[in-house]
Amino acid sequence: MIAFVSGTVAALAPDTAVVEVGGVGIAVRCTPDTLSALRVGRAARLATSLVVREDSLTLYGFADDDERQTFELLQTASGVGPRLAQAVLAVHRPDALRRAVATADEKALTAVPGIGRKGAQKLLLELKDRLGAPVGTATAAPVTAGWRDQLHAALIGLGYATREADEAVAAVTPQAEAAEGTPQVGALLKAALQTLNRAR
Repeated sequence: MIAFVSGTVAALAPDTAVVEVGGVGIAVRCTPDTLSALRVGRAARLATSLVVREDSLTLYGFADDDERQTFELLQTASGVGPRLAQAVLAVHRPDALRRAVATADEKALTAVPGIGRKGAQKLLLELKDRLGAPVGTATAAPVTAGWRDQLHAALIGLGYATREADEAVAAVTPQAEAAEGTPQVGALLKAALQTLNRAR
């Protein structure tokens, strides 16, 4: 098992980072939130989980060990594969997910693409005794007035032109302003990437 990769970020794509380790470029699938913190040419360390299939070897990357462990625990639930587990983490950080499960918050789980009401109820039952209690006292890291700058910087870091980044930020602004509480950069980045992909 590859527990982590550490090296220089060689390239970034909407769902993948390529990290150069000892002269070898290792492709790592990451959530938008994890990708937003990476910059081409800079050093990075990603906790990883290797998923082996008959026809593929896929390395999933995470900001820290807590995310990786949550990713692996999610897959112990029936019907949850690596893609769905990563989709859950793209919407909820580990502590927010633990809080949602602890409070039986169906709405939080149905916010994840691919999870309906029945799927959310099933997950709440199966994960109840697996994820543990929330660790922190706060919810996901709050992002207030600075979300535009963070989102713009993340898009530039992914290789988009300034004009494209400006347009994508403008496109997701209504979604950010309509969000309850503070908008989450990870979810906004995902939406921004979708608008950019449609425009191309």
